[in-house]
Amino acid sequence: MRQQRRQLVMKRRMMQKQRRKRRRRKHQRLHQKAESSETKEGTAAPQEDGEAEAEGEGASKKKKKKKKGEKDEEEDLKAKKGKPNKKMLAAMKEMLAKQKEQEEKLKAEEEERQRKEEERLRQIEEEKRLEQEKKERKKQKEKERKERLKAEGKLLTPKQKQDMRRAQGLLEHLKAQGVSLPEAGEKRPRPGTRVRPKKKREDKSDEQDQQEQLQSESEKMEATEVLKGGEEEVADSWDQMEEEEEEEEDVKDAWDETDDDDDEEDEEEDDTSEATKASLDTKKSERDDDNEDEDEESEEESESEDSEDERQTEAEKRKQRALMRIAKRKEESEKKLTLDNLRAPVVCVLGHVDHGKTKILDKLRRTNVQEGEVGGITQQIGATNVPTHGIQRQTHMVKDFDMGKLKFPGLLIIDTPGHESFSNLRSRGSSLCDIAILVVDITQGLEPQTVESINLLKKKKTPFVVALNKVDRVFEWVSNSSKDIREIIKTQKEPSKNDFERRCKEIIQGLNIQGLNAALFWENPDARQYVSLVPTSAISGDGMGNLISLVCDMCQQRLSRRLMFNEELQCTVLEVKTIQGHGTTIDVILINGRLREGDTIILAGTEGPIVTQIRSLLLPKPLKEIRVKGQYDEFKEIAAAQGVKIAARDLEKAIAGLNLQVAYHEDEVELLKEEVDKEFKAAMRSIKVKERGVYVQASTLGALEALLEFFKANNVPYSGIRVGPVVKRDVMRAAAMLEHDPMYAVILAFDVKVEKDAQELADKEGVKIFSEETIYHLGDRYVEYIKEYKKKKQDEFRSVAVFPCKLKIIPTAIFNKRDPIVLGVTVDAGILRTGTPLCVPSKEFVEIGIVTSMEFDHKNVDLAKKGVDVCIKIEPVPGNTPKLFGRHFESEDLLVSKISRESINACKDYFRDDLSKGDWKLMAELKKEFQIL
Repeated sequence: MRQQRRQLVMKRRMMQKQRRKRRRRKHQRLHQKAESSETKEGTAAPQEDGEAEAEGEGASKKKKKKKKGEKDEEEDLKAKKGKPNKKMLAAMKEMLAKQKEQEEKLKAEEEERQRKEEERLRQIEEEKRLEQEKKERKKQKEKERKERLKAEGKLLTPKQKQDMRRAQGLLEHLKAQGVSLPEAGEKRPRPGTRVRPKKKREDKSDEQDQQEQLQSESEKMEATEVLKGGEEEVADSWDQMEEEEEEEEDVKDAWDETDDDDDEEDEEEDDTSEATKASLDTKKSERDDDNEDEDEESEEESESEDSEDERQTEAEKRKQRALMRIAKRKEESEKKLTLDNLRAPVVCVLGHVDHGKTKILDKLRRTNVQEGEVGGITQQIGATNVPTHGIQRQTHMVKDFDMGKLKFPGLLIIDTPGHESFSNLRSRGSSLCDIAILVVDITQGLEPQTVESINLLKKKKTPFVVALNKVDRVFEWVSNSSKDIREIIKTQKEPSKNDFERRCKEIIQGLNIQGLNAALFWENPDARQYVSLVPTSAISGDGMGNLISLVCDMCQQRLSRRLMFNEELQCTVLEVKTIQGHGTTIDVILINGRLREGDTIILAGTEGPIVTQIRSLLLPKPLKEIRVKGQYDEFKEIAAAQGVKIAARDLEKAIAGLNLQVAYHEDEVELLKEEVDKEFKAAMRSIKVKERGVYVQASTLGALEALLEFFKANNVPYSGIRVGPVVKRDVMRAAAMLEHDPMYAVILAFDVKVEKDAQELADKEGVKIFSEETIYHLGDRYVEYIKEYKKKKQDEFRSVAVFPCKLKIIPTAIFNKRDPIVLGVTVDAGILRTGTPLCVPSKEFVEIGIVTSMEFDHKNVDLAKKGVDVCIKIEPVPGNTPKLFGRHFESEDLLVSKISRESINACKDYFRDDLSKGDWKLMAELKKEFQIL
C-alpha cells in the first residue's frame, strides 16, 4: 500500500514538471516572434509617406500590445515561480499594517490589564495592613485592660476560674439531686460565686453555726484583700456585720460584676455601714466604667476556652484512669495463674472438605449434625462442650489412659469448614485453638485444604495430631468400636493389614514432603519431633477413644502452662441467631475469663459498636453442638473455656467474627467502643472493592470474607459489601450499577434474610437478588446468570460488533465479479465472520459490500480464523451501487473489515473473550488507519 502511494506521488511530480516545461517553451516562442517582427521592420524598403506613417503607427501599437502581453506573462511566471508582484506586495503591506495595529491594540490591552492587577494587589495589601493594625490595637487594648485589672486586683487567676466552675457544677449537681435552692424572689449569686444563704440563728444547728463561722472568716479575709490599704471604716463595718448577723444581707465579692438589681438591694441594707457602702459603690462604679461590652466578650471567650480545655483534660484523665485500671487488672490476673486451676483446652478440627470432620464429632456427641447442614458441608464455625464423663465414655477401652490424672474440666471442640473458600474461617478457628486434630481421608491422602491447614498450624506453631479417618474403607476391614485400635489392626487379615500399611506410608510420605516427621502414635519415637497418626472411623467408631485419649495426654503433658485459667477476658463472636423465646442471641467462644449475667458487653455492629447488658447466659446440653437448636441451660456465671449463647438487647445488628469486650466500669465503655470499632474498620479496610461490580452480603464477617475469596477466584468483581440482612438501602446501592453496567446490578446474599420491602423495590428497579445458604450454589447461580446475560447481549449487538480481519484475494479463485462478488480469500490476520463489511484501503477505502456467507471444504461456516482459505459471497450494502471486481479493486488489493467506534465498543463490552491479543492488536492498527478517535 505504501508503494502504491509513492507511485502516485511520483506521477504527480512528473506531471507538474511537464507543465512547467510547456510554459517555458511557450514563453520562448513568444520572444522569438517578437524579435523576428522587429528585424523585418528594420530591413523593409521605405514606402509612401502616408502608408509608412500608418504602417509605423500600426506596428508601434502591435509592439506595445506584444510588450504588454509579454510583461503580464513575465509577471505571471514570476508569481508562479514564487516572486511577489505589485499586487502581492501591496496586499502584504496592508496585511503587515493591520498586524501591527492589532499588536499595538493587544499591547495596550495587556498594559491596562497589568495596571488593574497591580491596583487590585495594592488594595489587598492595604486591607491586610489595616486588618493587622486593627488586630494590634485590639491586642494592645486587651493587654492594657488586663494590666489595669491586675493592678486593681480584679484579674481572675486560673485557680479562681476553676473554683467558679466547680461551684457551678456543684449547684447543678444539687439541683439534679432535688436539693432546695433559693426562691425566684430571693437574691441569687452568679455562676461561680460562693453561696452564702441568709438564715436565722434559731433555725441553725450546731454544725451550721460552725460552717457560717468559717464562712464569715473567709468573707472577712476576702474583703480585706479587695479593700487593701487598711481602711478602718471597712474593718469596723465587717465587725458590725458580725455583731448584727441576724439582719445582714450578702455582700458581693469585689471582683464580681453587679447589675442594677444588686445596687438596689445594697441600698435596702439598713444595718450596713455608710462607709462600707460608699467604698463598695466607688469600686463598683469604677469597674463598670472600665469593663464595658468588650471586656465582657473577652471574658466569655476566655471562659469558654478554659471550659473546653478543662473538658478535654477531664476526658483524657478518665481515659488514663481506665487504661491504668485495665492494666492493673491484667497484672493481677497474671499473678493468680496456677497449674492447679486449668481451663478446658480448645480443640480445633481441620481438614479437607468431605474428609469427615463433622462426622467424627457426631460420633463423639452421638448426634447427626452433618446431615442437617446445607449440602452436607459445614459453612460456619461450630463448638461442642465435652465434659469429663463424655471423655470417660469414649476412652474406656484405652488401657494406658488414666482418667484420675485428668486436671482440666473437659474439652471444647471447634468444627471448621473444609471448603476451599473458607480459608479465613480455618485461619480464625486455628488462632482460637490450643491443639488441633487434622482429619485426613486414608483412602485419598493429602488434599489442597489439608496442605493449607498444615501450613496454618505450622505458622501458628499449634501442636496437632492426624486422624486417619475412613479406616473402615480399607480392603476387607473388620470393625469393633469396643476395642483399642491397636488390637483391631492385629485382628485384621493379611490383605487388610497390607492395604492399611500401604496407605499409611503414602500419607507419611506426603507429610514428609510438607516438612513434617510422622508416625503411627504407638510407633512414635518422640512426640515433640514426630506428628502422631491415629487411625479412626467416624462411621463405626474405631479408634475414637484413642484419638480423644491422645489429645488429652498431649494437653496435660505439653500445654499445662497455656491452659492455666486467666481472668483476662478472651471471647470471640461466632454467629448471630434468633432463638424462639430468647430473641436475637449471639454464639461466642469463651476462651479465657468469665461472663456474668448483667455484664456490660461491647461488640461490633453494622451501624457502629453495640453496648448492651447480658440478659441471660445459655449453654447447650453437654455433648451438643451450639449451632443446633435444642434445650439450653441458663447460668448466672460461666468460666472459660465454653461455647456460650448470650441473650441481650439490640443484638439484631451485631457482626460475627470479631472479639467481644466487657466493661466493668462506666469510663471503660468509650475506650472499648473505640477498640471494637477500630478492629472492625481494619477488617473491612482489608477488603478492597472496585468501582464496578456486584453487591455482596453475608451473615457473618467470616462468611463474607469466604464469599469474596470465592468470587475473586472466579473473576467476579464486587463494588459493595455488608454484613447483615438485605434491606432497601442495599437495593438502592446496587441499583446505582444500572447506570454503569446492568450486568452488575445484582445482590448476592449468603445465609441472610431478604426483607419483603427490599425484594419489592428490587423487582421495581430491576435489581436481581440471589439468596442461597450454600456458598458454591450462590457462586454458580451468579456465574450462570452472567453467561445468560452476555449471550443475550451478544445476540443483541451481533450486527453492530465487527471483528478485525485482513484478507488476501486468491487470484485463481474469482468466481463472480459483480452483484454478488464470489471469490476465494485467505484470512491473513484476525477473524472473519458472516455479516462483516469489507473495504479496500488502497482504493480510498471504497466499501465493496458485506460478507453474507462463507464456505470451507464445500460446507457453510460462520467464522474463519487466521490462515484459513474460504470462499466468500459479498453482497452490496443496501442503497449503494454494486462494486465490480477489476474496476473498483484488483486481486493485488488487501481487503479489511470496516470498523467504527460503535463496533469497537460492542466488541469490548460483549465479545472481549472471543478476541485474542493478536486480534486486539489488529483492531488497534485498523483504528489508526481509519483515524477513529
